Amino acid sequence: MSNHPVQTVSTSNDKVKIALAVVAAIAGVVGFFVLLDQPVARVIVLIVGLLVTIGILWTSDVGQGFVAFAKESVRETKKVVWPTRREAGQITAVVFGFVLIMALFLWGTDKILEFVLYDLILSWKK
Repeated sequence: MSNHPVQTVSTSNDKVKIALAVVAAIAGVVGFFVLLDQPVARVIVLIVGLLVTIGILWTSDVGQGFVAFAKESVRETKKVVWPTRREAGQITAVVFGFVLIMALFLWGTDKILEFVLYDLILSWKK
């Protein structure tokens, strides 16, 4: 992926749009918790608040930059060469084998240190 410089919100128009989007999101969440007696209305208020937030952000430079980033991410993901089922199984078997060998090594090291410290040096075991 190409390196893009970090962009900040520069225009006052974008700052207003982002502020309105935050207010719309908060309004939707607050409406969801205020309308406890009306289960259908509270879900509708939440969804409308989030959709208004997305709509406002979509028109800002930040939203357009996010859309461009998402498109580029999808394009880069399509370039990835995924392993076949057989390769994935082989890699998984190697990882399990390594974990088993490391577990046995650490168990053995622990038992050797236990023997050396408690039996030979401290003579605590009876």
